[in-house]
Amino acid sequence: MKRTGRSMLGLLGAFTLSLGLLGGTSVLDPAPAAADSCYTWGETLSQGDSGSDVRRLQVRVAGWAAYGDPVNIDGVYGPETANAVERFQSGYGLTVDGVAGPETYSQIYSLQDADCTPAHFAYSEFTSGDGSGFSGGNTSTSNVRSNVLRNMWKLEAMRHKMGDSPLYVSSGFRSVSHNDAVGGAPNSKHTYGLAADLTGAHSLCDLARAARSSGFNGIIGPGAAGHNDHTHLDTRSGRYWNAPNCF
Repeated sequence: MKRTGRSMLGLLGAFTLSLGLLGGTSVLDPAPAAADSCYTWGETLSQGDSGSDVRRLQVRVAGWAAYGDPVNIDGVYGPETANAVERFQSGYGLTVDGVAGPETYSQIYSLQDADCTPAHFAYSEFTSGDGSGFSGGNTSTSNVRSNVLRNMWKLEAMRHKMGDSPLYVSSGFRSVSHNDAVGGAPNSKHTYGLAADLTGAHSLCDLARAARSSGFNGIIGPGAAGHNDHTHLDTRSGRYWNAPNCF
Protein backbone atom coordinates (compact mmCIF):
# COMPACT_ATOMS: atom_id res chain seq x y z
CA MET A 1 0.00 0.00 0.00
CA LYS A 2 1.04 3.62 -0.51
CA ARG A 3 0.88 6.78 1.55
CA THR A 4 -2.54 8.37 2.00
CA GLY A 5 -4.20 11.71 2.57
CA ARG A 6 -2.98 13.59 -0.48
CA SER A 7 -4.90 15.43 -3.17
CA MET A 8 -3.80 16.28 -6.70
CA LEU A 9 -6.51 18.90 -7.21
CA GLY A 10 -5.32 22.30 -8.33
CA LEU A 11 -2.02 21.13 -9.82
CA LEU A 12 -1.24 22.76 -13.14
CA GLY A 13 0.27 21.20 -16.24
CA ALA A 14 -0.02 17.66 -17.48
CA PHE A 15 2.03 14.91 -18.91
CA THR A 16 0.88 11.57 -20.22
CA LEU A 17 2.03 8.13 -19.22
CA SER A 18 2.65 6.18 -22.38
CA LEU A 19 0.33 3.17 -22.49
CA GLY A 20 0.34 2.69 -26.24
CA LEU A 21 -2.99 4.50 -26.47
CA LEU A 22 -4.17 6.12 -29.68
CA GLY A 23 -7.43 7.63 -30.85
CA GLY A 24 -9.66 10.66 -30.91
CA THR A 25 -12.08 12.28 -28.50
CA SER A 26 -15.39 14.11 -28.60
CA VAL A 27 -17.27 17.25 -27.59
CA LEU A 28 -15.24 19.88 -25.73
CA ASP A 29 -16.34 21.28 -22.40
CA PRO A 30 -16.19 25.05 -22.05
CA ALA A 31 -14.03 24.56 -18.94
CA PRO A 32 -12.15 21.36 -18.01
CA ALA A 33 -11.87 20.10 -14.46
CA ALA A 34 -8.82 21.07 -12.42
CA ALA A 35 -5.64 19.95 -14.18
CA ASP A 36 -3.78 16.90 -12.96
CA SER A 37 -0.07 16.19 -13.26
CA CYS A 38 -0.64 12.70 -14.67
CA TYR A 39 -3.28 13.28 -17.33
CA THR A 40 -6.02 15.85 -17.84
CA TRP A 41 -9.26 15.19 -19.67
CA GLY A 42 -10.42 18.22 -21.62
CA GLU A 43 -13.89 17.02 -22.53
CA THR A 44 -16.98 15.32 -21.25
CA LEU A 45 -17.24 11.68 -22.34
CA SER A 46 -20.39 9.58 -22.68
CA GLN A 47 -21.81 6.64 -24.58
CA GLY A 48 -20.83 6.70 -28.24
CA ASP A 49 -17.45 8.31 -27.69
CA SER A 50 -14.20 6.52 -28.43
CA GLY A 51 -10.45 7.04 -28.41
CA SER A 52 -7.53 7.35 -26.04
CA ASP A 53 -9.39 9.54 -23.52
CA VAL A 54 -12.00 6.79 -23.16
CA ARG A 55 -9.32 4.14 -22.82
CA ARG A 56 -7.59 6.05 -20.01
CA LEU A 57 -10.93 6.49 -18.28
CA GLN A 58 -11.66 2.77 -18.59
CA VAL A 59 -8.37 1.94 -16.87
CA ARG A 60 -9.44 4.04 -13.89
CA VAL A 61 -13.00 2.71 -13.56
CA ALA A 62 -12.31 -0.94 -14.45
CA GLY A 63 -12.49 -1.91 -10.79
CA TRP A 64 -16.11 -0.78 -10.73
CA ALA A 65 -17.19 -3.57 -13.05
CA ALA A 66 -20.35 -5.60 -12.66
CA TYR A 67 -20.21 -8.95 -10.89
CA GLY A 68 -18.12 -11.25 -13.08
CA ASP A 69 -18.17 -8.84 -16.01
CA PRO A 70 -14.85 -6.98 -16.40
CA VAL A 71 -14.69 -3.69 -18.27
CA ASN A 72 -12.98 -4.04 -21.63
CA ILE A 73 -10.15 -1.54 -22.07
CA ASP A 74 -10.98 -0.98 -25.73
CA GLY A 75 -11.43 2.78 -26.04
CA VAL A 76 -15.17 2.45 -26.77
CA TYR A 77 -17.62 4.13 -24.37
CA GLY A 78 -20.46 1.63 -24.40
CA PRO A 79 -23.03 0.56 -21.79
CA GLU A 80 -20.41 -1.46 -19.89
CA THR A 81 -18.22 1.60 -19.42
CA ALA A 82 -21.19 3.85 -18.60
CA ASN A 83 -22.32 1.40 -15.91
CA ALA A 84 -18.82 1.29 -14.43
CA VAL A 85 -18.73 5.09 -14.37
CA GLU A 86 -22.09 5.09 -12.58
CA ARG A 87 -20.76 2.71 -9.92
CA PHE A 88 -17.64 4.83 -9.52
CA GLN A 89 -19.81 7.93 -9.11
CA SER A 90 -22.07 6.23 -6.61
CA GLY A 91 -19.11 4.82 -4.69
CA TYR A 92 -17.68 8.30 -4.17
CA GLY A 93 -20.95 10.15 -3.60
CA LEU A 94 -21.00 11.95 -6.93
CA THR A 95 -23.89 12.72 -9.26
CA VAL A 96 -24.77 9.38 -10.85
CA ASP A 97 -25.36 9.76 -14.58
CA GLY A 98 -22.81 7.51 -16.30
CA VAL A 99 -21.24 10.54 -17.95
CA ALA A 100 -17.60 11.41 -17.30
CA GLY A 101 -17.31 15.14 -16.77
CA PRO A 102 -15.54 17.61 -14.46
CA GLU A 103 -16.93 16.17 -11.22
CA THR A 104 -15.90 12.63 -12.13
CA TYR A 105 -12.48 13.74 -13.38
CA SER A 106 -11.83 15.73 -10.23
CA GLN A 107 -12.45 12.60 -8.17
CA ILE A 108 -10.06 10.63 -10.37
CA TYR A 109 -7.43 13.38 -10.05
CA SER A 110 -7.70 13.22 -6.28
CA LEU A 111 -6.97 9.49 -6.42
CA GLN A 112 -3.89 9.47 -8.62
CA ASP A 113 -0.24 10.39 -8.35
CA ALA A 114 2.00 12.04 -10.92
CA ASP A 115 3.02 8.65 -12.34
CA CYS A 116 -0.67 7.76 -12.85
CA THR A 117 -0.72 5.18 -10.06
CA PRO A 118 -3.74 5.27 -7.73
CA ALA A 119 -3.57 6.77 -4.27
CA HIS A 120 -2.87 3.66 -2.24
CA PHE A 121 -0.62 1.59 -4.49
CA ALA A 122 2.85 2.07 -5.96
CA TYR A 123 4.86 0.36 -8.70
CA SER A 124 7.42 -0.65 -6.06
CA GLU A 125 4.88 -3.02 -4.50
CA PHE A 126 4.66 -5.03 -7.72
CA THR A 127 8.29 -5.46 -8.81
CA SER A 128 9.82 -8.92 -9.05
CA GLY A 129 11.09 -10.37 -5.79
CA ASP A 130 14.48 -11.17 -7.32
CA GLY A 131 15.34 -7.50 -7.81
CA SER A 132 14.82 -7.48 -11.60
CA GLY A 133 12.15 -4.79 -11.45
CA PHE A 134 9.73 -5.30 -14.33
CA SER A 135 12.19 -7.02 -16.66
CA GLY A 136 12.74 -10.68 -17.47
CA GLY A 137 9.08 -11.56 -17.83
CA ASN A 138 7.09 -13.06 -20.69
CA THR A 139 6.38 -9.65 -22.21
CA SER A 140 8.17 -6.33 -22.52
CA THR A 141 8.88 -4.10 -19.54
CA SER A 142 6.51 -1.45 -20.91
CA ASN A 143 3.70 -3.99 -21.25
CA VAL A 144 4.32 -5.20 -17.71
CA ARG A 145 4.05 -1.64 -16.37
CA SER A 146 0.81 -1.06 -18.28
CA ASN A 147 -0.66 -4.32 -16.98
CA VAL A 148 0.42 -3.54 -13.42
CA LEU A 149 -1.12 -0.08 -13.64
CA ARG A 150 -4.46 -1.52 -14.73
CA ASN A 151 -4.47 -3.98 -11.84
CA MET A 152 -3.57 -1.23 -9.36
CA TRP A 153 -6.67 0.73 -10.34
CA LYS A 154 -8.81 -2.37 -9.87
CA LEU A 155 -7.29 -2.86 -6.44
CA GLU A 156 -7.91 0.81 -5.60
CA ALA A 157 -11.63 0.29 -6.31
CA MET A 158 -11.68 -2.94 -4.33
CA ARG A 159 -9.96 -1.22 -1.40
CA HIS A 160 -12.58 1.53 -1.34
CA LYS A 161 -15.41 -1.01 -1.45
CA MET A 162 -13.85 -2.79 1.51
CA GLY A 163 -14.02 0.24 3.75
CA ASP A 164 -10.79 1.98 2.67
CA SER A 165 -8.69 -0.36 4.76
CA PRO A 166 -5.28 -1.40 3.38
CA LEU A 167 -4.73 -4.24 0.93
CA TYR A 168 -1.33 -5.90 1.11
CA VAL A 169 0.39 -7.21 -2.02
CA SER A 170 2.65 -10.17 -1.27
CA SER A 171 3.56 -10.85 -4.90
CA GLY A 172 3.06 -8.84 -8.07
CA PHE A 173 5.16 -9.18 -11.21
CA ARG A 174 7.66 -12.03 -11.34
CA SER A 175 10.49 -12.51 -13.78
CA VAL A 176 10.43 -15.93 -15.40
CA SER A 177 13.43 -17.03 -13.35
CA HIS A 178 11.87 -15.81 -10.10
CA ASN A 179 8.56 -17.44 -10.95
CA ASP A 180 10.36 -20.73 -11.53
CA ALA A 181 12.29 -20.35 -8.27
CA VAL A 182 9.12 -19.91 -6.19
CA GLY A 183 7.28 -22.73 -7.92
CA GLY A 184 4.88 -20.57 -9.90
CA ALA A 185 2.74 -22.09 -12.64
CA PRO A 186 4.37 -22.18 -16.08
CA ASN A 187 3.44 -19.07 -18.06
CA SER A 188 1.97 -17.57 -14.88
CA LYS A 189 -0.01 -14.34 -15.14
CA HIS A 190 2.56 -12.96 -12.70
CA THR A 191 5.18 -13.07 -15.48
CA TYR A 192 3.07 -10.61 -17.51
CA GLY A 193 2.30 -8.21 -14.66
CA LEU A 194 -1.32 -9.34 -14.79
CA ALA A 195 -1.53 -10.83 -11.28
CA ALA A 196 -1.34 -9.86 -7.63
CA ASP A 197 -1.36 -12.03 -4.52
CA LEU A 198 -2.98 -10.48 -1.45
CA THR A 199 -2.64 -11.14 2.26
CA GLY A 200 -3.35 -8.93 5.26
CA ALA A 201 -6.06 -7.90 7.69
CA HIS A 202 -9.04 -8.88 5.54
CA SER A 203 -9.89 -12.55 5.46
CA LEU A 204 -8.68 -14.26 2.32
CA CYS A 205 -12.26 -15.19 1.47
CA ASP A 206 -13.44 -11.59 1.86
CA LEU A 207 -10.74 -10.59 -0.61
CA ALA A 208 -11.80 -13.29 -3.05
CA ARG A 209 -15.46 -12.32 -2.81
CA ALA A 210 -14.80 -8.61 -3.30
CA ALA A 211 -12.66 -9.33 -6.36
CA ARG A 212 -15.65 -10.79 -8.20
CA SER A 213 -17.10 -7.29 -8.59
CA SER A 214 -13.77 -5.53 -9.05
CA GLY A 215 -12.87 -6.60 -12.57
CA PHE A 216 -10.81 -9.73 -11.86
CA ASN A 217 -11.57 -12.74 -14.03
CA GLY A 218 -8.90 -14.83 -12.33
CA ILE A 219 -9.46 -15.54 -8.60
CA ILE A 220 -7.73 -18.38 -6.77
CA GLY A 221 -8.03 -18.61 -3.02
CA PRO A 222 -8.56 -20.78 0.05
CA GLY A 223 -9.37 -24.37 -0.76
CA ALA A 224 -7.40 -24.32 -4.00
CA ALA A 225 -4.07 -26.12 -3.91
CA GLY A 226 -1.27 -23.84 -2.72
CA HIS A 227 -3.59 -20.89 -1.99
CA ASN A 228 -4.53 -21.23 1.65
CA ASP A 229 -2.16 -18.43 2.71
CA HIS A 230 -3.03 -15.82 0.07
CA THR A 231 -5.66 -14.82 -2.48
CA HIS A 232 -4.47 -14.67 -6.07
CA LEU A 233 -6.15 -12.17 -8.42
CA ASP A 234 -5.43 -11.70 -12.10
CA THR A 235 -6.68 -10.24 -15.34
CA ARG A 236 -7.36 -12.83 -18.04
CA SER A 237 -9.68 -13.28 -21.01
CA GLY A 238 -11.88 -16.02 -19.56
CA ARG A 239 -13.25 -16.49 -16.07
CA TYR A 240 -11.47 -18.83 -13.66
CA TRP A 241 -12.71 -18.58 -10.07
CA ASN A 242 -11.35 -21.27 -7.77
CA ALA A 243 -11.74 -20.62 -4.05
CA PRO A 244 -13.72 -23.63 -2.78
CA ASN A 245 -13.67 -22.50 0.84
CA CYS A 246 -15.17 -19.12 -0.10
CA PHE A 247 -17.67 -19.68 -2.91
